[in-house]
Amino acid sequence: MDMASHPVAFASHPQDMISCAGWAELADDAAEANGFYAPDMLSAAMKHLAGEQAVRLIEAREGGMLVGLMPVTIRSRHGRLPIGCVGNWMHDHCFFGAPIIRRGYEKAAWGGFLNQLDAADWAPGFLHMEGIDAAGASAAAIEAICVEQRRGWREIHRYDRAMLRSDLSADAYWEAHVRSKKRKELRRLQKRLAELGAVDQRQLRDPHELQIWCDDFLALEASGWKGQEGTALSCKPSDAAFFRAACTAAFDAGRLHMLRIDLNGQAIAMLVNFRHGNGAFSFKIAIDEALGRFSPGVLIEIANLHAVQDDPGIAWMDSCAAPDHPMIDSLWAERRTIVQYRIALHGRGFTRMRRNAAFAIANHTETIAAYLKGQG
Repeated sequence: MDMASHPVAFASHPQDMISCAGWAELADDAAEANGFYAPDMLSAAMKHLAGEQAVRLIEAREGGMLVGLMPVTIRSRHGRLPIGCVGNWMHDHCFFGAPIIRRGYEKAAWGGFLNQLDAADWAPGFLHMEGIDAAGASAAAIEAICVEQRRGWREIHRYDRAMLRSDLSADAYWEAHVRSKKRKELRRLQKRLAELGAVDQRQLRDPHELQIWCDDFLALEASGWKGQEGTALSCKPSDAAFFRAACTAAFDAGRLHMLRIDLNGQAIAMLVNFRHGNGAFSFKIAIDEALGRFSPGVLIEIANLHAVQDDPGIAWMDSCAAPDHPMIDSLWAERRTIVQYRIALHGRGFTRMRRNAAFAIANHTETIAAYLKGQG
């Protein structure tokens, strides 16, 4: 197996790295869709969000063919423990962490990733993987390769988040999974909202409107509690630049799925999704909180339900929401289980001893903490 690692710092040229031959073709043939690691979105993230953090792109190849790619970074701590480790790079706006792996080469790619990290003198501790689908291709390949190589691995966290995956029409899904009382209330709110003026619901189609929609989204998000707490995208120039670059690149690639609801020509709710493969990831939502009594967030999710279920090219959508999200959990019935793994790294001599110790300390500390919590 031929493997290569390319360290990429912010000062280098991630755009050139990500446009290397085979990257886009790999993403098109991915065993597990991940819009956040697709070339266009990852390129925007590395350009605008990496800062001084060193992000390495690990490639796995078989017979000269690119079969896997994963962005990783070194972390100085592992949770509360002052133990260094390697982790898949998940910036603040990345909500899924499965590497891009060619369909049919899942085990080969993971073998390549781990063997390469074993040999890397820059890789401390162990590998910490976040944002992995417990039922996905990476989870299965990790288990298989760790068993085969007698490599320690441990699931350290899991939670469920809402997902939309159904063959039902939007109307049938709505009636099957949302209580009749709530449906009735939302119809009443829609009628009351229409009494205030012209309500227009649209999906972005025109490339000339893209930057206007980006401006409107950033302004709408900043007008609410996120703006007040400093977490809106526009609060940081790097976040806003990433958002614009990601949306532009995704639109050009046919992967941007953006919706809005206007009242008298002004946006009151907007939703941004990124498509990859036969699925999509719900990225961000923004609403006019002054009109919160009309539940604009729920109203645009209704529009989103129809847009997704009416699109034969979208088989599923990951909400990317936090666990137990009160709004989306009440609307979408399906769930995706997201897990974290701690995976042992091998090596030679003293390097292997240090890595074994780090892996053991992290595991034992976690076991003791869980025991004490149970005793309490």
